Amino acid sequence: MNPYVLLAGAIASELVGTTALKLSAGFSKPVPSLGVVAGYGLAFYLVSLTLEELPIGVVYGTWAALGIVGVAAIGVVVFDEPVDLTGVVGLLLILAGIYCVNVLSEMAAH
Repeated sequence: MNPYVLLAGAIASELVGTTALKLSAGFSKPVPSLGVVAGYGLAFYLVSLTLEELPIGVVYGTWAALGIVGVAAIGVVVFDEPVDLTGVVGLLLILAGIYCVNVLSEMAAH
């Protein structure tokens, strides 16, 4: 399977796990708490598969960066958390960095 598809699945799973973590209220709610374990468990499994084909710096950097951007977006949309222009610029810079690592640089070449 395409390693970037696996990585996308890992990122999506992490976003589910992190959202469930917010909803778990300190692990006091059982259903969201199970979502944390399932989301992070699947995320780590998919990352491990991705690491079989792509360099660790590319995988972890992409996973972490897109996780940050995704969680920030979920915070704004789902939890009505504030965002300002400086925050948006910072998130855009993260996306630009991921583009550079995965598309412009030879780091991701196998």
